[in-house]
Amino acid sequence: MSDKFEHDAVISGVARSAIGRRLGRSALDLTVDAAGAAIADAGLARGDIDGICTYPGGSADVTFGYAGPPPQEVQDALRLNLTWFQGSAELPGQLGAVVAAAMAVSTGLCRHVLVYRTVTESSAQGSGGRAAVLGSERAHSYGVWSAPFGGTSPVNWLAPVAMRHMHEFGTTREQLGQLPVTFRRHAALDPEAAVFTAPLSLEAYLAARMISTPLCLLDCDVPVDGCTALIVSTAAHAPNTPNGAVRIEAVGTAARGRLSWDQYADLTSMAAQGASDHLWSRTDLRPTDVDVAQLYDGFSILALVWLEALGFCGHGEAGPFLEGGANIALDGRLPLNTNGGQLSGGRLHGYGLIQEAIAQLRHAAGARQVRDAEVALVSNGGGPIAGALLLTRDR
Repeated sequence: MSDKFEHDAVISGVARSAIGRRLGRSALDLTVDAAGAAIADAGLARGDIDGICTYPGGSADVTFGYAGPPPQEVQDALRLNLTWFQGSAELPGQLGAVVAAAMAVSTGLCRHVLVYRTVTESSAQGSGGRAAVLGSERAHSYGVWSAPFGGTSPVNWLAPVAMRHMHEFGTTREQLGQLPVTFRRHAALDPEAAVFTAPLSLEAYLAARMISTPLCLLDCDVPVDGCTALIVSTAAHAPNTPNGAVRIEAVGTAARGRLSWDQYADLTSMAAQGASDHLWSRTDLRPTDVDVAQLYDGFSILALVWLEALGFCGHGEAGPFLEGGANIALDGRLPLNTNGGQLSGGRLHGYGLIQEAIAQLRHAAGARQVRDAEVALVSNGGGPIAGALLLTRDR
């Protein structure tokens, strides 16, 4: 076992199912497709898989397309013989499933873990949007402070974050809009982009329908159906991967302060700051070593918060960093969300960002490839939950 458990594991395979709006396919169907392709991508057979891990587990039928199938259903559908499995939402963001898989491999519980994240939110919501599935839900947890007043969507919870950032630091909508505008440009270079690839101008962004001031429609990601599957393997398997393994350099997980959407001590950093601090404490690499970043963009303001929390710019300086968009372009200082992210590529709840990081490190990203990419950073989550991964190209 290495000094750091991360170094005992690699990501040996990755794949995804069909991705799209209202596919009308079951979560299990999509998961089986992605899992089979990921296993093959890792140079393995089903009989080699001895672990499963997912976020959040549970049942898609009772969670409005959010959860995906539980591990037991996937194990049965694929006829796997497992020595370890887990499905949980009580993790440091969606990436917590990848962290748990790496820990399981490092401790010898298993050798090859199928990690998957499946969503069918687009089909579940139909044409009625989020209100169609949440309107009659009983408020619970932090929702008791927002749901009775109509705040049923995270866009309502994150609008105050954006407003606070603008109030404290003078950040403008024109600066924030560089994120969706740039991501749309990147999506046009991804032949598998799920949703939006037509050019987006800053003027069109500023004119888009306001959803929760100051966040407009184009600040919000797009619900889709689909599954992303990864294979986390022992590091010893790396030489046997047909398409190249990706090394896990460090993980960032933390829970500190008042973890809620609206009671965190500093709304402009949130849980992302703890995860980021932890990540950099576990590696000798620095933000200036990162060649490409895939930062969670469920809403544009989250990617902005991650930029600052991870140290790509100073706290309160993301607005000037984004000004004009040059810094986050493919040939910029920090190429960001190079497949269009979730704002243009669809909400795969962060796992599409992991897949893109792997493609970049394999130098398999086609027209959107960042030249000589060796180090990639992925972040997931926002508000009270957050996690981060630092990945490197296998050498």
